[in-house]
Amino acid sequence: MQTTLRSDVQFDGTGLHLGEAACLVVRPAPADHGIVFRRVDLPGRPCIPALWDRVIVAPLNTRIETADGISVSTIEHLMAALAGCGIHNALIDVDGPEVPILDGSSAAFVSGFLQTGLRRLDAPLRVIEVKKPVTVEVGTATARLDPADGLSISFEIAFEDAAIGHQRKTLSLANGAFGRELCDCRTFCRASDVAAMREKGLALGGTYDNAVVVDGDTILTPGGLRRADEAVRHKMLDALGDLYTAGAPILGAYSGLRAGHAVTNALLRALFARPDAWAWKTCDPATAARLPGVGLTLADLPAVA
Repeated sequence: MQTTLRSDVQFDGTGLHLGEAACLVVRPAPADHGIVFRRVDLPGRPCIPALWDRVIVAPLNTRIETADGISVSTIEHLMAALAGCGIHNALIDVDGPEVPILDGSSAAFVSGFLQTGLRRLDAPLRVIEVKKPVTVEVGTATARLDPADGLSISFEIAFEDAAIGHQRKTLSLANGAFGRELCDCRTFCRASDVAAMREKGLALGGTYDNAVVVDGDTILTPGGLRRADEAVRHKMLDALGDLYTAGAPILGAYSGLRAGHAVTNALLRALFARPDAWAWKTCDPATAARLPGVGLTLADLPAVA
């Protein structure tokens, strides 16, 4: 069965990249509505479906855009929370061009959704079943989807900064694992990157409260890391959010090597360009039980949430 929220959930925060305060309200939506963003600050309140073919390649985040250039950026953490909580339909009102970054993770979104509660809709849920392997390579980055009976994510990163270094992790997203294992993991960047962005007028609203900042072997963010491998876990969180722009849950095994938002979007484009590589599948109870969000409760969330 498809799900939505029981009532509105509101979030306030600051945009990491644009430096603008924003208010965001996630509202319940009917069956087959999907995930749609609405720019309530603009005339006519234009809507943008959160779909792979609306994604514009950006270096630091996932941005969706209409044909006439109206956009919403940094949707990936919210999309990961929706996917990880098993929310299939929502109307998201935002009063600016960027989703609030909050603490740089999905924790507040997940907590807000679970406190509000979910509502089952009287409509069958369809998922996207990966039928054949699909791979994309962009420079030194690779992303791949393989057939599987649930969703799993495997990710590997390697940075010169010793505070991050080489990290690798694989996780099944069944049984509420997103809430327990990934949702509290924050975005990260190097101090040199922050300085370069600010020279260009970006990241003006960014602070140590909404990102993990590293400099060589030093964690500059007060309190340090929430998990020793927080960086790779956050990349897995990003991948889940980007995969949810497929328009439905995916049954497949995702693996990424140094992959970012643009690479995962390229993977979805490659998947949908091959009709033999995927198919719609109506969920039976056994399939539904393996989807992200099933069984997740507030008690599963890390204390930070």
